[in-house]
Amino acid sequence: MVGKWHLGFYRKACLPTRKGFDTFFGSLTGSVDYYSYESCDGKDLCGYDLHDDEGVAWGHEGKYSTTLFTQRARKILESHDPAERPLFLLLSFQAVHTPLNPPESYIYPFRDMVNVPRRNFAGMVSTVDEAVRNVTYALRKYGYYRNSVIIYSTDNGAQPFTGGNNWPLRGRKGTYWEGGVRGVGFVHSPLLRRRRRISKALMHITDWFPTLVGLAGGNISQVSGPGLDGFDVWPAISEGRESPRKEILHNIDPLHKSPIEKKNQDKENSVQAAIRVGDWKLLTGDPGHGDWVPPQMLPTSLTGRWWNLERSILYQKSSVHKNIWLFNITGDPYERHDLADQRPDVVQQLLARLAYYNQTAVPVYFPPDDPRANPSQHRGAWVPWVEEEEDEEGKYQGVYKKSNNKMKKKKKKCMLCNLQSFFSKMSEGTVSSRI
Repeated sequence: MVGKWHLGFYRKACLPTRKGFDTFFGSLTGSVDYYSYESCDGKDLCGYDLHDDEGVAWGHEGKYSTTLFTQRARKILESHDPAERPLFLLLSFQAVHTPLNPPESYIYPFRDMVNVPRRNFAGMVSTVDEAVRNVTYALRKYGYYRNSVIIYSTDNGAQPFTGGNNWPLRGRKGTYWEGGVRGVGFVHSPLLRRRRRISKALMHITDWFPTLVGLAGGNISQVSGPGLDGFDVWPAISEGRESPRKEILHNIDPLHKSPIEKKNQDKENSVQAAIRVGDWKLLTGDPGHGDWVPPQMLPTSLTGRWWNLERSILYQKSSVHKNIWLFNITGDPYERHDLADQRPDVVQQLLARLAYYNQTAVPVYFPPDDPRANPSQHRGAWVPWVEEEEDEEGKYQGVYKKSNNKMKKKKKKCMLCNLQSFFSKMSEGTVSSRI
């Protein structure tokens, strides 16, 4: 694996090399600086974050990460023999995540863009374009291409305030609207039977595992345990067949407090959740800011004021008294026509599916900040700080959440009370599990 991990590293068991990858070169945290590789959790908690396998990779300051990661990927392709065994290479660029600081030469072609974040964003996209070209060239040069599958994807929707654009989809990164959960991408391969087309097949990130195992000639039943969430969707991608996936649980978050829930703790349907079943999508609680933000073409100083005004008006008119939304996503992908009042039958069926999934939810483990993680205690770098034999999770019972820079413990008996009350009512009297 090369690039951004951002899936936890408090102990070595969480590192990529302990999670199935033979090698790792990249960063463990989120918003890492593209040149200095400094990563900060707040203003005063900063450290170096670039790693080679399980050690800190010092000495790469000044090298742009997109270029550095591409060079390492090409080196892996050069050293591996594709005729000997298959290769899975995950190249997880930081770009185009913030901070927006591409090399000046990549910004110049977009110098006429008056919106600075959008201009820098475009420059960063160009660095990724070049990287994809260079990796594809390496696949051809070293004998992989004819039997390769290139998957280009994102992990979430864009953030309009930092140069991104989800228009005409609703919402943004961090929300459950389509602008937050619908990812763009493409698949390129000589193995595709039907090419140059747009697939509208339903797919979730968990489908990549069984799909890629099957492509590599593996038996998914031998490498996965019971209850696998994913489907092999290669026939849908390659041949245009119907996807075996019929529904997606976007999320159930028992910790998120909506404005309604804060005012009335007994309010039903206040748990933040979203699910897609067939053509239908249901959202409950507070899905996040549900605005439609056109491409940002105005200067930054004007954009912020307009965006805040538009968001404020939308929130006052349509969101403050709602906690249930229903959309026919196939016919209304922009989520402009809420059908919750017209189709209460569909609402009940999707709430029942949420209740079904919630039956297997594990209690939330949200520990307080650990001062031992401070990079100052580890030569200035972010590294695992808990010993393997230490029972870290056993030290904390219940849910913790930050408030006024202090960690306050919530009572365990109320940890999931709203969630349990919400779903227990929804599951009563509902016998249909599919639409």
